[in-house]
Amino acid sequence: MTLITRCSNCGTAFRVQPGQLAARGGKVRCGKCTQIFDGVSGLVEQDGAAADSEPSPQLALFEAARRAAATPLASGPTSVSGEPELLPAFLEEVAPPPRRRLLWALAVLVTLVLLAAQALLHFRTEIAVLVPEARAPLARACARLGCELHLPRRPELMSIETSDLQTDNRRDGVIVLNAVIRNRAPFAQDYPSLELTLTDERDQAVVRRVLAPLDYLPAGPADRVAQGIAPGAEAVMRVTFDSSRVKAIGYRLYLFYP
Repeated sequence: MTLITRCSNCGTAFRVQPGQLAARGGKVRCGKCTQIFDGVSGLVEQDGAAADSEPSPQLALFEAARRAAATPLASGPTSVSGEPELLPAFLEEVAPPPRRRLLWALAVLVTLVLLAAQALLHFRTEIAVLVPEARAPLARACARLGCELHLPRRPELMSIETSDLQTDNRRDGVIVLNAVIRNRAPFAQDYPSLELTLTDERDQAVVRRVLAPLDYLPAGPADRVAQGIAPGAEAVMRVTFDSSRVKAIGYRLYLFYP
């Protein structure tokens, strides 16, 4: 069955098949003015429009559009003049509104900024080591956020070079622990904590004590602990203990970061 529809822009009427209207929801392109319009709403009575309808050019337009609907869009239909059209004869996909694209772009930007800030906070110590100039601003940021910017803490790059536990000949019941801690890292590190365990003749723990840096470092500048152990440097410690209440003949000593 042949129908007649009229272009809402130029008023040209031409014949069309029902299948052509159904292919794109009724949207068609006029073969005369190239305006896209609703072919269903433009249907007219055949008797009243037969006299001023365009017969042949529009038939070629819709025949090309029908072939384009059955093939990939890249092939494209052929216009009335015979030149290839860059766009299909039916409506293309409508692009998202500019406002929606802007909102998506802002959401992506905010997400990237938050991820960058989280990474900066998590790796603040490593960044301060790699970029010393960033330590001051990172310290100010941590002061506002309530976090700490400490020196690196890599126990695998820190070692106890020597240690010994001896009795103090000048005082009864007093033992002295001497040790040398070395920072083997190419960067400054925090002073570690030490755990000293005194053992009996069966190598069983008798007493255990944890020593913080302030417990084993000799008197010095107030910011000595904050400066840490320089790259490749050593820290010498000497700590005395009252052993009058314990019977210990051995010890174990290791370092760690709390």
